[in-house]
Amino acid sequence: MQITVRVGDMLRESADLAVLAVIEDSPLPMSVARLLEPDDFRGLAKQSLLIYPRGAIAPRRLLLIGLGKAGLLSAETVRQTAALAAQKAQDLKATSFALALPTNLALDPAVVGQAFAEGAKLGLYHYLRYKTDPHELVNVTSATLYVGSAADATQAGALVGLSIAGGVTLARDLVNGPGNAITPTVLGETALVLGERYGFAVTVLDKAQLTAQGFHGILAVGQGSAQEPRFMVIEHGSAAEGTPTICLVGKGITFDTGGISIKPADKMDEMKMDMGGAAAVLGAMQVVGELKLPLHVVGIICSAENMPSSNAYKPGDIIGTLSGKTIEVLNTDAEGRIVLADGLFYAQRYNPTAIIDLATLTGAIMVALGPHATGMMGTSQELADRLSRAGEVTAERVWQLPLWDEYRDMMKSDIADLKNTGGRYGGAISAGGFLASFVGDYPWIHLDIAGTAWVERATRPYYTKGATGIGVRLLVQLLRGYVE
Repeated sequence: MQITVRVGDMLRESADLAVLAVIEDSPLPMSVARLLEPDDFRGLAKQSLLIYPRGAIAPRRLLLIGLGKAGLLSAETVRQTAALAAQKAQDLKATSFALALPTNLALDPAVVGQAFAEGAKLGLYHYLRYKTDPHELVNVTSATLYVGSAADATQAGALVGLSIAGGVTLARDLVNGPGNAITPTVLGETALVLGERYGFAVTVLDKAQLTAQGFHGILAVGQGSAQEPRFMVIEHGSAAEGTPTICLVGKGITFDTGGISIKPADKMDEMKMDMGGAAAVLGAMQVVGELKLPLHVVGIICSAENMPSSNAYKPGDIIGTLSGKTIEVLNTDAEGRIVLADGLFYAQRYNPTAIIDLATLTGAIMVALGPHATGMMGTSQELADRLSRAGEVTAERVWQLPLWDEYRDMMKSDIADLKNTGGRYGGAISAGGFLASFVGDYPWIHLDIAGTAWVERATRPYYTKGATGIGVRLLVQLLRGYVE
């Protein structure tokens, strides 16, 4: 999508669809007000009204969208408004649209441009790769944003927003992809493509290399599948004094049957989304490459397919890890933490400023927070605060949970160093306690995205049923904070 930012009067310019964003109970331009009855439109949040002016103003069609109360306006308001506008353009089979924002928005122009671009592009997202119906949706190729001033700064923000939306789109495509198409091998190939495109140093370890180097956790989880596991390292920049090193670790279980502790058949098809953390890391790395952030960012992905077979690991098995610590397997469906154990320990090699892992890890976090917030816990309050701020800016909000020693103690085994489940109660936090055993003394945050990586219905205008691409915008905002 091409986005152009202009200063001017949108209502004087011809357009197939013009969209006027209106603050609640603010006066409409006289040329628009005379087309309405007094109570037709108040500008309530997400209220909309389509008008056919029939020559009264220059645009062929005018869509009014309410922004809500002036004191509640935020970047998320702009993001959602842009998504609604883009979707209406698509519904009307318009290949372009224009949108005018109020001139008195108390938002940074670059933030406005970024939010508009993110909303417009993500609002048009549909996963249609396997559709054979030729009657596909109209492709909205361009949008014009009218602002009161600072067009250059707004335009610069829009370019950033398009890059970020591109990373989210990559993540959504990977998560929405079926398990027979998105395998650990394909994730490795995706990492290599990104490396070639953006100059990353990329390492992809296959089964033989994982065996030789001692990645026993990943190997155990993947041993029941005909699809071989993979471990990926994607490195942007290099370690240098004064340059933060941030490690992003993603769980990449490309399909999760639960293994021998097999899941119920109902909704097992959705377990193609169990690599949402890996997808978020790949999407974020793409944006890092496009924006050329002056940081040392290392993406680490632990990928396997969790299947039941005669070769599969079993409840009661004791397995090793890259760290040398042993794990008593009580439930083979608690596999994500086992592959992450190897990835988190590997991250210590970089002497990182911060380690952040993302994983669709527990059903318990879905019970606690539903689809509206990502569970967060870790060892660094400063890092947690950074992520909380990034979550508020991006509306990919996080909610901090405690990680007291009692939760870590729940994961101690009688016959091994650790066990891979601590029981039903407090399950999301005890899973974090398990992961904490593999990060050493480095600042670390665990993000459980099980409830936010996939939605049954669109809870925001720029979501569709399925993958949300959660984590990409959050991570990029966090990383840009280190630069700023």
